[in-house]
Amino acid sequence: MDLKALLSSLNDFASLSFAESWDNVGLLVEPSPPHTVNTLFLTNDLTEEVMEEALQKKADFILSYHPPIFRPMKRITWKTWKERLVIRALENRVAVYSPHTAYDAAPQGVNNWLAKGLGVCTSRPILPSKALNYPTEGTHRVEFNVDHTQDLDKVIATVKGISGVSVTSFSARTDDEEQTRISLNCSQQALVQVVAFLSQNSELYQKTEILSLEKPLLLHTGMGRLCTLDEPVSLATMIERIKRHLKLAHIRLALGVGRTLASQVKVVALCAGSGSSVLQGAEADLYFTGEMSHHDILDVASQGINVILCEHSNTERGFLSDLQDMLSAHLENKVKIILSEIDRDPLQVV
Repeated sequence: MDLKALLSSLNDFASLSFAESWDNVGLLVEPSPPHTVNTLFLTNDLTEEVMEEALQKKADFILSYHPPIFRPMKRITWKTWKERLVIRALENRVAVYSPHTAYDAAPQGVNNWLAKGLGVCTSRPILPSKALNYPTEGTHRVEFNVDHTQDLDKVIATVKGISGVSVTSFSARTDDEEQTRISLNCSQQALVQVVAFLSQNSELYQKTEILSLEKPLLLHTGMGRLCTLDEPVSLATMIERIKRHLKLAHIRLALGVGRTLASQVKVVALCAGSGSSVLQGAEADLYFTGEMSHHDILDVASQGINVILCEHSNTERGFLSDLQDMLSAHLENKVKIILSEIDRDPLQVV
């Protein structure tokens, strides 16, 4: 499969526009074109050991959930392990791609997979994603009335002459007087010019309404999930469900003030990876994530909310098995997809 075609298909599967603005997603390393992809290699983290595994398995495209390149590089030498990853990828003509928070937000993504381990529940994003574009042209809507004593044609001609403005008009009645309602959709830059024009006419300006247009929320898309169980269970039962889903022998638990293992759990707020900023303020019986700071845990526990931590990548890695199946179907088996056997969380209980 041609690299460009594969990238287009991956974006159709989960748009990179879902990613957080601070993230570094998409194609990170590109061999000189043309580049044909026969084997796609999945990993949560691209370490040097995982890179060696990918090369041994003849991969020509690595999808690493976490971006191996995040901070800008000033040089590519053999000095640091991330620089060596880039060198080895280019020398062996291997493309490297990372979806990271785009897959966190996607309806069929990491957080959705994490919620599957809780039991039967309904879920919604904690921080919903917004559409890339506004539903109409422009970022603002300006509306005002023009009565019969004013030159309607001149007003319309003037606002139509401003770049970035679209104009509609319709009949309106105010205080039993026939008027014309003017509605303008305009860009941020055009708004300044529209307001400047209207301010020259006090009668128009005093009756002007300015609305800020919002990008619509995307259904089932966004960061974190707030999950409401169909039937509440004890915290002890929830712990066992999470261990089973993540295939972990141990997890870390902070009991909320006044809570015990017998306390009931009805609502779970979860976020794969490091979830403090996403979970903050969510009303739930349990916060479930990979890692949180000591002081954030104390704050949450003081509110009577239990906290379960499973280490950062343990809340993400299991998704890759589901992803392997989903991508095979999405790409119509045009590419062989293999899953790393070496990739694992760097922390272990000893």
